[in-house]
Amino acid sequence: MTKVTTATLLATLLLAGCAGGQVSLSDTPAPEARPGMAGRWFLSAPNAPPCGISFGGAAGATEGSLAPEGGCPGRFFLSRKWSLSGNTLTISDDENNPLGELTFAGDRYEGKAVTGMSVTLAR
Repeated sequence: MTKVTTATLLATLLLAGCAGGQVSLSDTPAPEARPGMAGRWFLSAPNAPPCGISFGGAAGATEGSLAPEGGCPGRFFLSRKWSLSGNTLTISDDENNPLGELTFAGDRYEGKAVTGMSVTLAR
């Protein structure tokens, strides 16, 4: 009887150890919801004051117009268009030349201008 009890105990412990490594879907955090782009955002870069940029577009749009306020760093004062592909935001001028690419990072977008300057876009 001792052999059966020992074998049962060992099997129970092994199965319990296997179950501890499993992850159910309820344990996985939900992906962060990316905010809609329409509205006013602030673009900032190191050693430069932030500037406001108004993003146009319908709710859920993946592209739209831009209206930068004065004082934007680098060439971002030429911003006229935006497009979103996945979590990557591209800001372009009126001739569709990219000015920078940013990636969604929590509550803001972070990336680089085509010149290599680091930029952040936040509400």
